[in-house]
Amino acid sequence: MKYVCLKIYTYEKQKHKGILLYDWLLKLAKKNNIAGGNVFRAIAGYGHFGKIQEEHFFELASNVPVKISFIMKKEKVNSFLKLIKDEEIDLFYATTEVEYGRTNES
Repeated sequence: MKYVCLKIYTYEKQKHKGILLYDWLLKLAKKNNIAGGNVFRAIAGYGHFGKIQEEHFFELASNVPVKISFIMKKEKVNSFLKLIKDEEIDLFYATTEVEYGRTNES
């Protein structure tokens, strides 16, 4: 089956409507019948402003990059991105065509 992987990049502590943005995105996806999503936390990274964000052992207030991933049909990607744009959230995203399956389809 060919689908699209939507990857959205933000920072761990970025918020929208008073909650963590990655949590808000997961809830929005679930509400819009997107089958599943994942959040991946980075060790370090930098965005288009070039500021390196990284976690240090003694630092409790880190703000490392996170990637939120969803796999869905192309039509769903466009409608999901429109929901985010309507909220006026400025996010970097990437899409790639993917083929997926299960190892034990019983």
